[in-house]
Amino acid sequence: MQWKGRKVLVTGAGGFIGSHLCERLLQEGAEVRAFVRYNSRNDPGLLCYLDRNLFSILDLQAGDLRDSGAVQRAVHGVDVVFHLGALIGIPYSYRNPREVVDTNIMGTLNVLEAVRQHEVQRIVHTSTSEVYGTAKMERIHEGHSLHGQSPYSASKIGADKLVESYVRSFGVRAVTIRPFNTYGPRQSRRALIPTVVSQALQGSTIKLGSLDTIRDFTYVADTVAGMMAAVAAEDVIGEEINLGSDSEVSSGEVVRLVGALLNRELKVETQSDRIRPAASEVQRLRSDNSKAMAQLGWKPAMPFEEGLKHVIAWCVAHPITQAVDRYEV
Repeated sequence: MQWKGRKVLVTGAGGFIGSHLCERLLQEGAEVRAFVRYNSRNDPGLLCYLDRNLFSILDLQAGDLRDSGAVQRAVHGVDVVFHLGALIGIPYSYRNPREVVDTNIMGTLNVLEAVRQHEVQRIVHTSTSEVYGTAKMERIHEGHSLHGQSPYSASKIGADKLVESYVRSFGVRAVTIRPFNTYGPRQSRRALIPTVVSQALQGSTIKLGSLDTIRDFTYVADTVAGMMAAVAAEDVIGEEINLGSDSEVSSGEVVRLVGALLNRELKVETQSDRIRPAASEVQRLRSDNSKAMAQLGWKPAMPFEEGLKHVIAWCVAHPITQAVDRYEV
């Protein structure tokens, strides 16, 4: 697909996946408007790690997804919207469910209304594999039932259903992408892999929650490629499409692999405050990515251990000065 000169909005642009998406779009020649959550420090989030020349041509706009006026201004004049903006911390959603619901559902409503009114050519809405809850089958396909096992997952189910309704009710040209566990450079220590790596670089004891949970890890560049492919693909309007590696790794195996790559024997200290409530924990997530391969022409390219090496290199190059074993919510 030709991205040169195409006007694109990315919400949640200062986040982990959003910053990588903006970087790739700019490299492809797109005119990128980056919507980031306002703060008094004028902090662009992880966009600060972009090459200076790329950052200089970003159209950076700060605001809040819950502010319909700010969202309307951000959407005005663009051809494509990638909607990634959300509060994504599951432990945070236990503490502040109202803020999570307001941002993830009402924020998505504001984006959809703006897209409808400005007749945007296509919106790629970012969901999450968490909407499926604990798997009822070995490989999760898009027809799997949805289960709100945390306030976060419930808010994303609500957002997904709003997107579905706007496709059916107003003809909004939307496609919903459901990434499984995306990982890579720049990811916060709230996530499993960077917290294991950052602790392993400073010592041999890793403080974690459950070691038995199983996840389908997808490298961030692969996730970005799938999202961009969703703009070019035909006959995907109104569809939900998984982006995952169709493989599974337990939390304990992540610790073992990181230790092997660092040539270090790691031991785990389990902490109860890092474990989700039993009925809220999602034990296993593995994607069936056949729909993405068939309809987007997409498949993941990065082997898991190679991706881990990139994360380790990033953490070495960007050392953390505070206590790395502190629990990040």
